[in-house]
Amino acid sequence: MSDPKPEPAILRRPTRVRYLKLIALFKIAKGVLALALGFSLLFLNSRTRWLDAISDWTADELVLVHSKAVLYLLNKLQAVLANGQLRAPGLLALFYSAVLFTEGIGVYLQKRWAEFLMVFATGVLIPFEVRHVYHRPSIGGFVILAVNCFIVWFLYRVLKREKHHAPAVPPPEVAEIS
Repeated sequence: MSDPKPEPAILRRPTRVRYLKLIALFKIAKGVLALALGFSLLFLNSRTRWLDAISDWTADELVLVHSKAVLYLLNKLQAVLANGQLRAPGLLALFYSAVLFTEGIGVYLQKRWAEFLMVFATGVLIPFEVRHVYHRPSIGGFVILAVNCFIVWFLYRVLKREKHHAPAVPPPEVAEIS
């Protein structure tokens, strides 16, 4: 008989659960960051007086009145935020944070549907990350790409393994009539 391939140590039950929980906490942390970004974009979008105060403070503290380029960039940023152009990205960040929380909490609770969602949602973003790293190589970009590739590979192997090792449900026994 053929001996099946030995499974890697990373896919054995205690280690696998540990990695799944670590991945889930990573996704939840990303969700917190996306939530903070979304709320800050929406909050900054509607607070022009607050932006004026920040602009005045930076001009006074950093002595930016002498730097026309920095003053120009700050005024452009203030115009973008005041005109509501960041409302859509803020809502998109809130939606993405909801997806990340759903993935993270579902995987932490070891739900199979959440693992499928995470493989799909993370896998869809990998081509964009490859393009970003190609055009703007950085260590952070490579690390994020490597982590997301690992997550997709690991969850794919977990889902594939669980599919083949699912316990077979025995057929119901028929009581003998005597």
